Amino acid sequence: MKDSGNHSTVVVTRKYKIINGQKVLYETTVDKGNVLLNEGINHLWTLATDDVGTPTPYDEANSFIGVGDSATAALAAQTGLQAITNKAWAAMDAGFPTYGTSQEITFQAEFGAGEAEFQWLEWSVGNSNDDSGENLNRATFSKGTKAPGEDWSLTVTITLS
Repeated sequence: MKDSGNHSTVVVTRKYKIINGQKVLYETTVDKGNVLLNEGINHLWTLATDDVGTPTPYDEANSFIGVGDSATAALAAQTGLQAITNKAWAAMDAGFPTYGTSQEITFQAEFGAGEAEFQWLEWSVGNSNDDSGENLNRATFSKGTKAPGEDWSLTVTITLS
């Protein structure tokens, strides 16, 4: 008997321009891959056993997606975004995360006008609106620079098998 386990992550980025007060989608990209962070894996086991009181869940009230401008390669020992100053966190869109079917969880957050207007080179999912929380994962990608007045959203789907 051989033990095995895998995870896969798909990240969808949607970019919108605001034209005459309306959001107009102008680009959608799909990226795959990320690194599960040790702190996030350990926190999931804590949540599964609830052996230390009341750990913070990755639910609608406590989940955030962060983006930053660091291209530092993702490593399991990291504890969040690696950007020094240009980083931002956004709360979950209503109804997210979704979970409980197909061995997956999906997080989705939008960065509106005036938020995260810098070069996007990394992302992470955490249970705090800064790096002080427990980050599940991190990846680097190049999405360009978010222009003033635009809305960009990230949808992160993590599947375990």
